[in-house]
This record gives sequence, C-alpha cells and structure tokens, in this order.
Amino acid sequence: MSSSLPPFSILDLSPILRGSTAADSFRHTLDLAQHAERWGYHRYWLAEHHNFTGIASAATSVVIGHVAAGTSRIRVGSGGIMLPNHSPLVIAEQFGTLESLFPGRIDLGLGRAPGTDPRTTQALRRDPIRSGDTFPQDLEELRSYFSPSVPGRAVHAIPGEGLNVPIWLLGSSTFSAELAARLGLPFAFAWHFAPDALFAALEVYRDQFRPSASLDKPYAMIGVNIFAADTDHEAERLFTSLQQQFLMHIRRGTQPLQPPVETMNGLWSPSEEAYVTHQLSGSIVGSPKTVRLGLETLFAETGVDEILVTAQIFDHAARLHSFEIVADLRHQMEEHLLAGNLAR
Repeated sequence: MSSSLPPFSILDLSPILRGSTAADSFRHTLDLAQHAERWGYHRYWLAEHHNFTGIASAATSVVIGHVAAGTSRIRVGSGGIMLPNHSPLVIAEQFGTLESLFPGRIDLGLGRAPGTDPRTTQALRRDPIRSGDTFPQDLEELRSYFSPSVPGRAVHAIPGEGLNVPIWLLGSSTFSAELAARLGLPFAFAWHFAPDALFAALEVYRDQFRPSASLDKPYAMIGVNIFAADTDHEAERLFTSLQQQFLMHIRRGTQPLQPPVETMNGLWSPSEEAYVTHQLSGSIVGSPKTVRLGLETLFAETGVDEILVTAQIFDHAARLHSFEIVADLRHQMEEHLLAGNLAR
C-alpha cells in the first residue's frame, strides 16, 4: 500500500426494492448521500440505466440535482451518462445547468454502452448499430460545448459554455482506457461487474497517458462491490440480493431488488452459479476484518487512485451500516498509515 490512502466514493444505482416504489428509492438515495457526506466520502455518483425495474436512476441528471440540493460539500455526478443515448448538446446543457446551480461539485462520467437492451435503445431514438462507434466523435463534440466561446461558433451550450465540468471516461475494457489516456482524462473501470480486463485497462491507461489541461498524470478509479456487515455470514447473506439480480439479468429478465436469502442453492444451476460468481469477482464481502484485508490487497495489486464503492443491499438500514463500516475502515487505515509515516 502507498504512503497515502485513496479517497473513497459511492456509486448508487438507486435500487427499487421489491414491494417499494421509485419515490422510496429516491428518499433512500438522498439519505445515503447525506450520510456519505458526513462520513467523509469524496463523491456520490449515479448511473444511467433504462428499462430496469430494479433501478430508479434513469433520468440521471435529475437525480444528481436532487442529491446535490440535499447535500452541501460532497461532489455529485454520473457514473455514468451513457452518451450514445443522448445529444451531446443536451448533456452539455444539463451538466452546465447542474454546475451553475452547484458550482465546483459536479462530475460528468461518460460511458459508451447504451445501458439497456436494443429495443429500448431504439425507443431512446438512438441507432443501436452505430451509436457506440461514434462515441469518440460525440465526446469531442460534447467537450467543445464546455470550451470558452470562439468567434464563428454557431451553436452554444447555454448554460455550459466556459464552465469547468470535469469529464471522466468509464469503461469495462481497454477501449475507454486508451481513449482516456490519449485525451488526458481521468478513467474509471467497472470492476464491480466486469472483472476480466481490469489490469489490462489500467496498464493501457497508465502507459499511454498524455498530460492535458485537465490532468497532468493518470488518475484511475475502480468500481468495487463492497458488502460489509458485523460478520462474514451476514455480509454474504446481504450479497445474495446482488447475486439474484445478476442471475435474473443473465436469464434476460428484470425485477426489483430482491430480499437476501440464506443460500442461493436451488435458485441457480451450476453454470449460472459459475457465471455470476465470475462476473461478481470484483467484490469484497465480509466483516470489517475481511473487508480491510480485501481493500489492502486491492490497493497493493492495482495502485488505484480512488475507490468507487457500490452495494445493492435490500434493507436500507443494512446498506447504511455497510457504507459506514467502509468509511470507518478507511479512517482506521489512514490513521495507521499516518502513524507509520510519522514513525519513520
């Protein structure tokens, strides 16, 4: 582990629980964000997904505004906006509005996947074949709308033009890592659902990084499922809600987030178990001691600059407790590092 501890942030999918509503989800989201601010988390990001009955944050910029209005210091942003679903001008206007309302607190994380199925992509009025291919061009157009006005510019993002809205690239492969490196932008890898390309993406990003006006050296963040509880058994039980969600996804279905179960035996086939277990291998699940060991291993193996913690936990009180445990662990680890540095 390095001599300084990376910041911890939160990725929230604003889960819709079985038997609850989106309105309940938004209340829980704001409550978690307010606790996260008090616990010292650095940023609070929300993700764009469409046609998922278990995710409420489809209108991502609206929910970002809701969270930013209910907090005062924590950075708030998207993890991410799926740019192929949108006109770059509209996103510039939306995030220009957010930055104008909450100056210095807004992040714009961007992904190139649609975040949904092909039929819903068409319902979003996007071309499911070409949209991902045009991501670099759409990104360049979006960035141009935030740049200061120049003579001859015909289209202006009002608000947006001339505002400093940090842009992040999000990805689960080396594509966005390479693009982020070439443009000198911060990069976030979705290890929480796509474990295979983590080290390859980090290597590409760091090796090919070019300093820019935005960033003078590489800055990599990793999304991690962290399910923390007082005991390993309880954390593993809470984790079954996410396992059920992924199981439904590979069966091409969607449902609200389900309550945890004592065992997944009988709910999945051996092949389904193997697939879900692999896809969720970017997870740290357990008691405070277990989670701390997992974090220390992750820091040592990746040299990550920031951790983006996510946890699809059914019970809101248990979810708060999990994030509080993680925040407490960070404070303990930071104090340990400080004591070690002073001892030298």
